[in-house]
Amino acid sequence: MKRNKLEAEGLLPLTPAVFHILLTLADGEKHGYAIMREVANHTDGKMRLGPGTLYGSIKRMLGDGLIAESDERPDPQIDDERRRYYRLTEFGRRVVTAEAGRLASLIRVARSKRLLKVTKPAKL
Repeated sequence: MKRNKLEAEGLLPLTPAVFHILLTLADGEKHGYAIMREVANHTDGKMRLGPGTLYGSIKRMLGDGLIAESDERPDPQIDDERRRYYRLTEFGRRVVTAEAGRLASLIRVARSKRLLKVTKPAKL
């Protein structure tokens, strides 16, 4: 079933946990513990997903069609067969992109109110 942009925007705003999980899966499939580690790394440890939050979010995202459980498995000799791997669906990519755009709009408003400093990109 092809989902449209309006359906994607209808899921906004995302919870911080869901947004971070989708961002983590944007560059490839991962298992739960890898998702937890990457979210902590991306946020400099400010957000730590516990198992309840992670797997509750995963269950909802699976139901909403944002992510899918991967059929492909790494080499069983180097991976625990109990691990479940998740990947971002095309619909999930549209939703996380829409949320990033929504947040970018909020940042522009905050900057226009002089609540955030405008920073220039570093010169290379």
